[in-house]
Amino acid sequence: MHPFEKILSVCVENIEFEFKSNAFTEWSSFLLNPRRLRGSDFLMRWSQGVWSEERITQAVNQHGEFFAIPYGPSSTAPDDDVRAFELYFERLEAAGLGKIKRPDLLIFKNADQEFIIRAVENLGGISELPFTQENDANMCNILSKAIVAIECENSLWKGSLMPDYLTEMRPQRRLGGKLGLRKAAVLPTVIIKEEDRVPLQSWQDLNRIPIHVWHVFFDMAFGLALDEAQRLVEEGYILPTEQTFQAPGGATSKKSLYKFYYHYGYPLGDALEEPKLVAKSITDKNGHILPYVHFEDGRMNIREEALIVLRKLENAKG
Repeated sequence: MHPFEKILSVCVENIEFEFKSNAFTEWSSFLLNPRRLRGSDFLMRWSQGVWSEERITQAVNQHGEFFAIPYGPSSTAPDDDVRAFELYFERLEAAGLGKIKRPDLLIFKNADQEFIIRAVENLGGISELPFTQENDANMCNILSKAIVAIECENSLWKGSLMPDYLTEMRPQRRLGGKLGLRKAAVLPTVIIKEEDRVPLQSWQDLNRIPIHVWHVFFDMAFGLALDEAQRLVEEGYILPTEQTFQAPGGATSKKSLYKFYYHYGYPLGDALEEPKLVAKSITDKNGHILPYVHFEDGRMNIREEALIVLRKLENAKG
């Protein structure tokens, strides 16, 4: 699957808008996207992902003890034009780097900010990071100072209102007596796709930088170390869930993912201001209008529990 299709894939259970009255052939000439972007959900997914990563970066940088920069392609790609977003991934594919998995953000101690900014400027700016091999001298300088890499996930939920939030774990038969929750429990989780587990682990091993997964909800966020996630899977505490995903062009695929109860992670942050959900639309050359929800503004703080985790990682870095 092309990187553009992969990154905008949406779980079918979250797809709410479909234009079933439009014939498939009419969309084959859709001017905005040659992959026939056929539903508002994919545009909303793009906006939601950009919003959540910006909130994390803002929360870290505003605290002042650490600072974060975008690193993976989804974080450095254009955030205000979906056509430019697609062309960005076309360029990434042409450079032969489209299938490389990199974490979304890198976090550094604030004292290294000038050094990192200078190295990024030498490469041509943040947007050029995904197009640069990691053995480049400037990239090596950047990676040498990173204390942790962040893989970002997000969900269209208010975690505090989910029915099983604050429910205590109990021994579960399906887990061989290990602690857990009922299979249909609805609560905040940190999600890792099976297809990402090995690439993320490989990146972590190669670069010797720990990866944490940070999952943002509308009102709260949680973090989980990749090492801890791997342990929970290997020891049978968390079992895979299979879900069907649909890409913008319409193709569907089944993917396994792991939903780690927030109990296993650490509180990352709380919303100080929720985002505005703004109605936007795009229009193709034939006059078809595609409305979607755009995420704007909103602020998140970073919890002391997360700062303690970052300080431990900083000390381990030496």
